[in-house]
Amino acid sequence: MLLTSPGFDQRLIDWMDRYIFFADRVDLKNLTSATTCLTLLGSPEELRDSIGLEDLPDQTYSHQVVSIAGIETRLVVGTGLALPGYTLIAASADADALRQHFGAMTLLDEAAWEKLRIEQGRPMPARELTEDYNPLEAGLWHTISLSKGCYIGQETIARLHTYRGVKQQLWGVRLDGEAEPETPVFAGEEKIGKLTSAIDHIGLAYIRTKAIEPNLQVKVGDRAAELIALPYLSHEYP
Repeated sequence: MLLTSPGFDQRLIDWMDRYIFFADRVDLKNLTSATTCLTLLGSPEELRDSIGLEDLPDQTYSHQVVSIAGIETRLVVGTGLALPGYTLIAASADADALRQHFGAMTLLDEAAWEKLRIEQGRPMPARELTEDYNPLEAGLWHTISLSKGCYIGQETIARLHTYRGVKQQLWGVRLDGEAEPETPVFAGEEKIGKLTSAIDHIGLAYIRTKAIEPNLQVKVGDRAAELIALPYLSHEYP
């Protein structure tokens, strides 16, 4: 089961289908309309009573099928952020019942989620994840393996790592006011990058690697700003 970004389900199915040979005995199915997905933020101790399981797993990205309020649910360790919690996947017919079970918890609206993901540094498609950037530039070093068997793009990633060829990096930006995505970022008179996402006084920006310094003071349009490290972004292999 592959959990995709919103709106990228069929696009990824079509892409994967190009690499399946006739004798591979692989069948791709789009389960989007048949499933619902919830993310719970919190530690196992905070969520144990709400989920209703005595022993909650804590190994990142492990998963198991459990019963929550009588609903068959796939319980996945991880939130897609650098925050503890769980992702729940169940049948779409059980969506309302599952939400009602967790009704006492605070529900994030779209704006609150957007602010949280920017504060965390989670890149998103059409913003930070486009054909213009590779995973290492996008701060996804922790999601890449150099020792795994062959996969599409492995040679490019290995070359970038070996020869330190990452020319730009995704960083957080603390702003003294609001700014719009696509606004250029300057250090002095030199353009060193551009803003890709922003909400309130925080944003994400791709910055040229050679220009990056700790707590670098920059200008985003006419706004004073400062580069900051964010929890989800990694700029070197652990």
